[in-house]
Amino acid sequence: MSLQNDLSRYGYRQELSRHLRFRDLLSYGLVYMVPIAPMAIFGSVYAGSGGMVALAYAVGVVALVFTAFSYAQMVKAFPISGSVYNYAGRGISAPVGFLAGWVILLDYVLVPGLLYLVASMAMHATVPAVPVWLWLLGFVAVNTVVNSVGIRMTAMVTRVMLVGELIVLAVFLAVAGWALASGRGRFGWDAFYNSDTFTWSLVAGAVSIAVLSFLGFDGISMLAEETKGGSRQIGRAMAAVLVLAGVLFIAQTWLAAMLVPEPASLLSDGDPNGTAFYGAAAAAGGGWLATLCAVATAIAWGLPNSMVAQVATSRLLYAMARDRQLPAFLAKVSVRRSVPINATLLTGAVSLALGLYMSVRADGITLLSSLINFGAMVAFLVLHVSVVVHYLLRRGSRNWWAHLVMPAAGFVILAYVVVNADIAAQRLGLAWLALGVVVLAGLYATGRRPVLSGMTAAEGSTSRLTMERV
Repeated sequence: MSLQNDLSRYGYRQELSRHLRFRDLLSYGLVYMVPIAPMAIFGSVYAGSGGMVALAYAVGVVALVFTAFSYAQMVKAFPISGSVYNYAGRGISAPVGFLAGWVILLDYVLVPGLLYLVASMAMHATVPAVPVWLWLLGFVAVNTVVNSVGIRMTAMVTRVMLVGELIVLAVFLAVAGWALASGRGRFGWDAFYNSDTFTWSLVAGAVSIAVLSFLGFDGISMLAEETKGGSRQIGRAMAAVLVLAGVLFIAQTWLAAMLVPEPASLLSDGDPNGTAFYGAAAAAGGGWLATLCAVATAIAWGLPNSMVAQVATSRLLYAMARDRQLPAFLAKVSVRRSVPINATLLTGAVSLALGLYMSVRADGITLLSSLINFGAMVAFLVLHVSVVVHYLLRRGSRNWWAHLVMPAAGFVILAYVVVNADIAAQRLGLAWLALGVVVLAGLYATGRRPVLSGMTAAEGSTSRLTMERV
């Protein structure tokens, strides 16, 4: 095994199975992001952006390209599971890493619950005879079993599901394009820019909603200990997934925006039922296309998307538990399957409980979405800071472009989006962060100050690590 992939440098053993190749990472990232993800939140982004839904997604791609670049830099330095938790902990200090991991838990722990809930409610609307709770139970059970079998099984299932999603998207793009060419809809560029409604704060607020569709590319970094080819594969896969998915998001939302039956009503009343995209699909091809898109979205969110989300969440819990910052039982790895079995089962149980609870709340989906987006964006901000601190300040790098300009640009763009995000999301997110500070203080009070494996207590506080230059 190469030095870069030798976990003993960081005080860990190779417990997970290295089977994933670039194509597996690409499939994983695309499935996690869901190529048809905008279909579920199209109406909310459309209303929030004043109709400039394609622009919101374009800005989202630009903003997160910088984030993907920062991920690639940090995974080169620390090719281990844990994502921002490990990057901030080893790049800045262990306490900062704990808080970064705590914040991104809002993303990773809540995402599977949101996906299961959205999918179950959509399937219940399609098949009313089956209650929401039964759909939830079925989705969680299937995914937990597949993920418990092993990462190769997860990779195979997600590839098959990805093909299905891409076929549905291709059908929509073809039918919508033909409808516009035939004179239906309103061909134009208002979805990219409308001088009557455009303001940067408006677009930033819409991006804070649209970013939900992009979450998942970062989950690839969680597979650093299960990947062949080293950290370079992780960075390449993240960039490729982000750009490819971004192009698909922009294309489908632009076409849908030109086919919305009543745009003025959508702008004024919003899309409380989440059916705006399906109305555009019906306008393009009829009821069959609307049903196809709705069912495909529900299945995509309920099975492959939530399946890979459960994988990413379990790896984060595993990484924090083996550093004694979460209960030790979460660090248990199945010898036969080479998966963090307890973390996988707990993620399934929490997702089920969360989905059931939120299914009876009128604002359940909105609340979960807001918290997830806020947690992810704050964690991304910490990631950019980690690049500057680790490479520029601690290691004396003179690569100003990679280690200062790019992360600084990403930080500024995301900070602007966070400031213009939903007020309720800001308050709840900050409350969660404050709770994390309390937990951190409790760890210090009980003599369990955060120290990542391979670091001394002093290094955990000052982040003075002695490592080879990457």
